[in-house]
Amino acid sequence: MTIKIEHTVQLWREEASYVARATPLDVMSCGATPEEAHRNLEEAVALFVKAASAHGTLNEVLEECGYKRVNDDWRAPTLLSSKTVSQAVLA
Repeated sequence: MTIKIEHTVQLWREEASYVARATPLDVMSCGATPEEAHRNLEEAVALFVKAASAHGTLNEVLEECGYKRVNDDWRAPTLLSSKTVSQAVLA
């Protein structure tokens, strides 16, 4: 079965690698270039969905992440805000 699943991709650099994260799934991957990180993330998301489906928990997992099912498509919750903040914390 093929489904469509929305997600937002965040990308940042760590040392010599690029890290890509799919939200709200919280699946991550990396690569030597931004393009490679995106490709690797696509594969990681596909494997995540396939594993959850094989375990019979896909619907439950996606619903816990805030997704809504519309036919065979899974719609991600609307991202209301994204920003980088700096916070002083007493350690």
